[in-house]
Amino acid sequence: MHDADFRSSAITRLRTDLALALRAAAHHGLAEGVCNHFSVELPDGSGRFLLNPRGLLWAEVQADDIVLVDTHGNALAGRHPVEPTAMYIHAAIHRLCGQAVVLHTHMPHATALTCTSDRALDTTLSQNAMRFHGRVGIDPAYNGLALDAAEGERIARAMGRADIAFLGNHGVVVCGPTVAWAYDDLYYLERACMVEVMARQTGRPLVPVDAALCARVASQVQGERMQSDLFFEALRRRL
Repeated sequence: MHDADFRSSAITRLRTDLALALRAAAHHGLAEGVCNHFSVELPDGSGRFLLNPRGLLWAEVQADDIVLVDTHGNALAGRHPVEPTAMYIHAAIHRLCGQAVVLHTHMPHATALTCTSDRALDTTLSQNAMRFHGRVGIDPAYNGLALDAAEGERIARAMGRADIAFLGNHGVVVCGPTVAWAYDDLYYLERACMVEVMARQTGRPLVPVDAALCARVASQVQGERMQSDLFFEALRRRL
């Protein structure tokens, strides 16, 4: 890719949104050192995707730091190296699951739930959790660091058609059609997991909501995605 193409208005907008999502995640306490990655596939059908680089804190990432890689993880544009696990996990999910945006974190409360026997969030508890009802997949088979294509593909196949995945003893993956929608889900997923962890810590019996009502709430949230866009634009003004 020529540098002029990498800096076209369409790709620059995607790079800007991806960098904003990373800084927002740091602001909300969802980052972990210089690990974990966010990516967004180019809308041209080439399979290429934008990715945060190796070695930068999410809080410091700007649009110019975002790199472009191909489906094999080869860097095509950008001034930073790429971390191997990002290449394998994200390339596989983009390719096999057809997801445009892939956000992978080890955010604390969601990750805590991946270590339980349930492996995931209970989507029948809080209202925030209900937005994910029917959307969650679980990969219970932790298999070490994703340092080869086979492990990335195993994770992607375990996700299947789910756009929210809990990876046992590992972390979560949140996918979506746009950076704004995926980030909104990521933020509220951690909030829902935090509430569940806190509720369980009380030791008092939990009161789930009927599954049919949870499904209706999930549908209501999916039908009101303007709220996701407004949240992301508010973060753009703030950060």
